[in-house]
Amino acid sequence: MDALLLGPFELRRGDTPVVLGDPQQRLTLAVLLSRANRPVSPQRLIDIVWAGQAPPKSNLVPGYVSGLRKAFREAGAPEQEIWIDKTPTGYVLRIDPGDIDVVRFERLYDEADRAEREHDEPRRHELLREAIGLWRGQYLEDLDIERVGAVEATSITEKFLDALGDLAEIELAAGNHRWVRDRLRPVLDREPTRQRLARQLIRALIANGDRVQAMQTYHTVRDALDEYGMETNVDLRTLARLAQHVEDYSTLPPAPSTFTGRDEELRFITERVRAAGDARRHAVIWISGMPGVGKSSLALAAAHQLSTRFPDGRLLVQLNGFTPNVAPVTTNDALAELLTNLGIPPEQIPQALERRHKLYLATLAGSRTMVVLDNAESGDQVRALLPTVPGCLALITSRRVGGADVTDDVRLDPLPRERAVELFRELVGVDRVGRAAEGVAEVVKLCGDLPLSITVVASQLRLHRRWTVEHLVELLREGETWQPDGRFAMEGRRAYQVSQDHLSGEQRTLFQLFGHVPGTDLSVLATAALLDRAPRAARALLEELLEVSLLAETNTEHYLMLDPLREFAATVPLDADSTVAVDRLLDFYLVTAASAMRAAFPFDRDRQPTIRRTSRVAPDFTDADAARAWLAEERTNLFAAVQFTADHDRPEHTWQLAVVLWRWHYVRGQIREWAETLELARRTIQDDKANRWGLAHVVLRLAGARQQAGELAQALELAAQALSLWRELDDRQGEAAALCMIALVTLDRGDLPSATAHFEAALATFEAIGDQRGQANALDNLGQLNERQGDLELAEARQGEAVRLLTELEHTQGLANALDNLGLTRQRLGRLDEALADHHEARRLAVLVEDRICEAYALSNIANAHRRAGRPDEALVWHDEARAIADEITNPSLRIQLYLDRADTLLAARDAESARLAYLAAIDLATPLGDRGHQANASHGVARALHILDRHDEAVSYWDSAEAILRQLDRPEAPEIRAERAGLRCACGVPAGNAE
Repeated sequence: MDALLLGPFELRRGDTPVVLGDPQQRLTLAVLLSRANRPVSPQRLIDIVWAGQAPPKSNLVPGYVSGLRKAFREAGAPEQEIWIDKTPTGYVLRIDPGDIDVVRFERLYDEADRAEREHDEPRRHELLREAIGLWRGQYLEDLDIERVGAVEATSITEKFLDALGDLAEIELAAGNHRWVRDRLRPVLDREPTRQRLARQLIRALIANGDRVQAMQTYHTVRDALDEYGMETNVDLRTLARLAQHVEDYSTLPPAPSTFTGRDEELRFITERVRAAGDARRHAVIWISGMPGVGKSSLALAAAHQLSTRFPDGRLLVQLNGFTPNVAPVTTNDALAELLTNLGIPPEQIPQALERRHKLYLATLAGSRTMVVLDNAESGDQVRALLPTVPGCLALITSRRVGGADVTDDVRLDPLPRERAVELFRELVGVDRVGRAAEGVAEVVKLCGDLPLSITVVASQLRLHRRWTVEHLVELLREGETWQPDGRFAMEGRRAYQVSQDHLSGEQRTLFQLFGHVPGTDLSVLATAALLDRAPRAARALLEELLEVSLLAETNTEHYLMLDPLREFAATVPLDADSTVAVDRLLDFYLVTAASAMRAAFPFDRDRQPTIRRTSRVAPDFTDADAARAWLAEERTNLFAAVQFTADHDRPEHTWQLAVVLWRWHYVRGQIREWAETLELARRTIQDDKANRWGLAHVVLRLAGARQQAGELAQALELAAQALSLWRELDDRQGEAAALCMIALVTLDRGDLPSATAHFEAALATFEAIGDQRGQANALDNLGQLNERQGDLELAEARQGEAVRLLTELEHTQGLANALDNLGLTRQRLGRLDEALADHHEARRLAVLVEDRICEAYALSNIANAHRRAGRPDEALVWHDEARAIADEITNPSLRIQLYLDRADTLLAARDAESARLAYLAAIDLATPLGDRGHQANASHGVARALHILDRHDEAVSYWDSAEAILRQLDRPEAPEIRAERAGLRCACGVPAGNAE
């Protein structure tokens, strides 16, 4: 007899259901089954079945018991299989516990837990599958669970959800995305606040290509949590961003077209990764070996073979640990690249390494993500890049051996001779080598059995159709046998030497120049500049070197030379012609960067230095998107160019590139590159008395970098130096810009009077020279300062003038922000219709220029205006629109403000408890950021909500906290709060004499 409680209540004998009678009789059996083999008193049955009321007849319980016994007999069940006995303490249902699905489920659940502790993952998977297979729906879904036993129902349901989550994790790892989708979707429909299951369902939907459903799932969960004043988890928000990526979420290059001889190593890696996944651990596999041994090829082959196990991301970062003329990527920059690829907007990536690392791990939490870290310099470089959360993988390649953080090491030696021969034959073609077995063996021996060397000489044999294997052997034997600086194996150099010797003049020139140029790769246009050739001719030369395996194509029209070949090319010293060629490349980067920045940021054109260098192949950008795309593509090369020029006595290139690129680094959140390039520029020209103008530019922009990094003392010192330089040069525009920078730094330090004085001095200077954009910027900043200090009429006048100037200049992005700021002032003035018009227009303009942050602020401010107008319900609709945008861009400051604004509206709607929870969410977000102003505002909100809820003792600490923070910040709201408390006649209040 099977008693089925996990779903609609049934009793079955074999495949035949037992007829159990009317609902009350069914309920009686359900109660007895839930307490199987234990007595249940008649009174207890009456209390449950009739909900504590007396039954219409006193003999109904015995009657139902008799009816159930009859049903058992009619089903053919003997008494030893199922029966109900009458005992002195009540009725006892006799049944084998194993016949009850709930009991079987709990046993399987416990056994699966034991299997996990014993690290028997296959057994655990089998047990969880069987346990979940018992569930046909909700526990006793067709009965009143409250009457049967709510506590038991809750307990068994929680175990089911835990088991389902455990099983879903295993199925996701195995690539069974459709099973996860079909099993979790109905559960989430009933339990929309289960974030673990929601995360797993979204992962399954993304992996199955159903991104719309993934986003719908996210929004359903977010709305359900919002009812409780709760925030979605970081990893759930990250998955929502991933769902919006249309492309496959991978930055891996294609798998190696020819890969052989590493079957054993490949098998070891895949087995270790599977074992770690089955045990719900992370894996860190370090692949080391000499240059040219095939480390990167093995890592890529393994990554592609394992790709289905990592549906949440497959990322590759080039660390340039041993790349000539390129500094190794810093850990901070590598984290920024990883976070950007994981969907975090660049402007929201923290600057501090520790905070980036925490965000990185939080973003990876709950996901199955693979990270390939190629060409690592050392263990220190990669330690913070390791995805040390369960289910993730790091594959690292390096010339050095890994350290303590590694779970598995793979040390690559040269290929076994037979595998080296196999690789050569595969590359050349069996028909070409014929029966020259001894010759082929000698070729690979002379290549040191290194895959890269074998690939290079095989390409030469393919190219020269009349060569024999024996001729190739002779050429290799003639190669030089010395080792420059001990960096190469003799055999590797022989292979490269043969390839170089058989290049044409232009091919050889380009090959050798690759060893001396800055950056990781060369585009077709950059190569044209380097060689002073037309792009078509440059492309042909690049393709010729690609054909003989001396280059690899990294992206469309971008070519890379692998490090061992590049190091070999660098052994040829630069001559005068080559030096001129490198200068042409540097001119190309400078001229193109200036053109791209003018197109991407047209309002900055008059702030750029005058570029006198020329390049006949540099594009003249007119499209902002194309300009930004070029800057993103060439980011590493441009940074390397600044470092290269600083090291090679080219000061003009150094400082102009650094100054031209500063805003690009700013908007992308690349504070280190911003600061480092300008610091290099400062050191390069600080003693050049003839270039004070360049130094003034550099110091001003460097002050901005230090201010953004929170290094306020250095920023103030640099800004003061910039002010002195601009005054020395009698450059009024530069002087005003330096005054604005001093104002921003002093504002960050909480010195509002000094900030106001410097903005006013800047404004006077901008007015004197007729710089309308500068005037608008200064006026808008002064207006915000006036609004914060309570001088609303002056704030409105200044912001209104800023709006007028920006309108005349057609500076759309600046106008959107200025209008939104003006609207806030008009709200405080009580002119809500005008404020709404400002905010709506700000939103329209923000949408036009795709400024999502400004759009979200404008939407929230529209909501605030409706709240002030006494329309909280309408306000909440606008708050929801703002939050939908915030979910996509993950701007911490924005999210805090949206919580504060929404909480204010909830408080106005007299929903004090929901408001309290929203204020607390704002505190939770602001505290780790060190945002004390928002902490104070949120604490004040919590205090007001608790006061309304008559929880005055709880409120006191929040009143005190808000007041203390605002006093420390010297904000005018502190005495206002003190006065507010003085009017309260409860524990929240303070004596009236203490009010200020």
